[in-house]
Amino acid sequence: MSKMTPQIRFQGFTDDWEERKLSSISERVTRKNKNNESTLPLTISAQDGLVDQNDFFNKQVASRDVTGYFLVKNGEFAYNKSYSNGYPWGAIKRLDKYDMGVLSTLYIVFRPTEINSQFLVSYYDTTRWYREVSKNAAEGARNHGLLNIAPTDFFNTLLVVPNTVDEQEKIGSFFKQLDDTIALHQRKLDLLKEQKKGFLQKMFPKNGAKVPELRFEGFTDDWEERKLGELSNIVGGGTPSTSNPEYWDGDIDWYAPAEIGEQSYVSKSKKTITELGLKKSSARILPVGTVLFTSRAGIGNTAILAKEATTNQGFQSIVPDQNKLDSYFIFSRTNELKRYGEVTGAGSTFVEVSGKQMSKMSIMVPELSEQQKIGSFFKQLDDTIALHQRKLNLLTEQKKGFLQKMFVS
Repeated sequence: MSKMTPQIRFQGFTDDWEERKLSSISERVTRKNKNNESTLPLTISAQDGLVDQNDFFNKQVASRDVTGYFLVKNGEFAYNKSYSNGYPWGAIKRLDKYDMGVLSTLYIVFRPTEINSQFLVSYYDTTRWYREVSKNAAEGARNHGLLNIAPTDFFNTLLVVPNTVDEQEKIGSFFKQLDDTIALHQRKLDLLKEQKKGFLQKMFPKNGAKVPELRFEGFTDDWEERKLGELSNIVGGGTPSTSNPEYWDGDIDWYAPAEIGEQSYVSKSKKTITELGLKKSSARILPVGTVLFTSRAGIGNTAILAKEATTNQGFQSIVPDQNKLDSYFIFSRTNELKRYGEVTGAGSTFVEVSGKQMSKMSIMVPELSEQQKIGSFFKQLDDTIALHQRKLNLLTEQKKGFLQKMFVS
């Protein structure tokens, strides 16, 4: 039998970890909400833990009558024992945000007794327990024909844990600090996105208005209503025959709609075409600064070309007239472009907007120098948002790595 130790440990701890049944380190909680001690209906969110149903479901699906529900107190854990998409892999979360709340009796509730509570919070983020609870649910179903995990099977799940409270506490504290850092970055990111939303509302004129609420100093002229086709060329795409290898794997980037939407700028496509493939299709070379615009299902995703490229026919891309339209200014109006595309697009199989329709779109624009100021402002904001998103992604990946290495897998 292999040593029951994780790959990474805090200094000074060398003993093997041990297997413990959940029933030996916790107590099941079955107290009912008889005297309406709480009317706060809870649900489990994988990201946010045990949360108020009213918030989570936006006041739409919250339970009304909570008599007879389980009464859950701060520090207790809950698990939804029903299968989710065929797997009993719902999250196990501790009640941290409120003193108490109520949960449907579909949940299993327990409190830790012989284990550090914070350690357990992190343990239930690992993949090991997923395998264990899945195995026990499957065995329970074979033995009893159950469609979900029975409480007895759930409390028979085996956990591999340090045999000293000190090591449990160190691991729990480490992951709490990491979770707090991740939560802080998430809040910063959410705040930046909210700020951007506010600027988008205030820095472009509202319907019927000729000037925005918020402007850079020195600009006072009215904005003008123009057609998108007067300020840019709208260019479709094409696909060379996929049965001819001479058309593919060349030096020309060729984008499909699925590649668009994650980044402001794109400079490398998944597939490429040859000069011959370009000639033998309706694909067109688009210059740097073109705003790619997806014109079919998933309509209205955009990105700016950082390197000239072509697209397939799922695009109506905007090639700005450099003397009339700033690329980032029009890119910042993605929401308006998307709404217009969705409203005007038509098709029996799927919604699609044509280049002709896109050319007719009315849009309020200021002089080019003001457009450039606005474009630069939103580029800086988008760059900051992208930076915070990368930091958050990195922290999340680091946590995943530590979960694999700091627990017995």
